[in-house]
Amino acid sequence: MGVRPVRVAVTLGDPRGIGPEVSEAALADREVAGAASFVRVGTASLLRSGDDVSVGDWTAEDGAAAAGRIAGEAIRRAVEMAMAGEVDAIVTAPIDKSAFHAGGWRYPGHTEMLADLAGVPRVVMMMAAERTALGGPLRVVLATTHLALRDVPAALSADLLVDQASLTWRALRDLWRIPSPRVALCAVNPHASDGGLFGDEEARIVEPALARLRESGVDAAGPIPADTVFTRAVRGEFDAVIAPYHDVGMAAFKTAAFGSGVNVTLGLPFPRTSPDHGTALDIAGRGIADAGSMKEAILLAVTLAERMRGGG
Repeated sequence: MGVRPVRVAVTLGDPRGIGPEVSEAALADREVAGAASFVRVGTASLLRSGDDVSVGDWTAEDGAAAAGRIAGEAIRRAVEMAMAGEVDAIVTAPIDKSAFHAGGWRYPGHTEMLADLAGVPRVVMMMAAERTALGGPLRVVLATTHLALRDVPAALSADLLVDQASLTWRALRDLWRIPSPRVALCAVNPHASDGGLFGDEEARIVEPALARLRESGVDAAGPIPADTVFTRAVRGEFDAVIAPYHDVGMAAFKTAAFGSGVNVTLGLPFPRTSPDHGTALDIAGRGIADAGSMKEAILLAVTLAERMRGGG
């Protein structure tokens, strides 16, 4: 018997948002449809075939809390399927975090929930775009994710940066098939603190992390100020940038790649991707949502699943 085609679970996200419609449009795309087999996971009212997996009927309850509860239940069920080997990868449509929390899920977001359900101690949140408005690829890792800015300095450590950069470097080598990956560590403070004038995180955290990374064989550069590191990456000097906090990385990434970027969770025992946008509740159901990022997320999940299985 031959090896079965890659099978991907697509969670439909918050049923009030654009997740269901961009998922449907992406799955109907000829390139996507021929790439793998797919199973939708979500509220019964949005499913299309007997292969899809219902986690309840949102229309029977309605309301934000019900939408958040069922969006989280779809994630939980998809992870269960991936851990059992029933699917090879997961693509997640956007959730609304306030509804998600109102629905009873006590996670800051997808990333943290996935790590907990999969039983892994640490994951990496990477935003990846193989094509950008500036030409070259851009891959940005968020060392800290959903935190208030005031909490970032306490959350950063040399251990965290070493773990994040090491996981990223291995993924670039093993899944992206880059023979000798180059990783840059973005500075925390303006001008990389300018010798301590604007903070001490570079000397206290980033530089010790760099020394340890280089000792372990990781090609790492830094600390490089945020106002230059992303441009240098797009020009081909680095294969990924480790950003110290959410918005410094996301602002640069979405400026260069909005609509074509993909959120990838590294460190899970299966590939997980998602589009680079939110639920867009204000335009849901109007037929104007762009499915481009969802299409890219699905295609990348298929590619990573094939490579994780030893092919591709």
